[in-house]
Amino acid sequence: MFILKILLAPVSLLLSLFIWLCAGLISCTAFAFKLVSAVLALLAMAVLITYSVKNGIILLVLAFLISPMGLPMLAVWLLGKLQSANEAVKGFLR
Repeated sequence: MFILKILLAPVSLLLSLFIWLCAGLISCTAFAFKLVSAVLALLAMAVLITYSVKNGIILLVLAFLISPMGLPMLAVWLLGKLQSANEAVKGFLR
């Protein structure tokens, strides 16, 4: 049991550093994703009205995917699951 704790301590440290780095990256890119999503949504509305309904819908879906409720939210959810796993490892180490 003691050997397992010694082996899991560096894993917990690396997980903590990785989570910290990913959380910082997500927070830094959130503003850029909001801007790009807004521009893409406006472009999608223009394409939807003037050119093609199919292409406008495709652009709207892409705008949703890069919006804060799309793929970034999925990244935050996965990061939360990883943090829960890290807390479980830390609980085992105590």
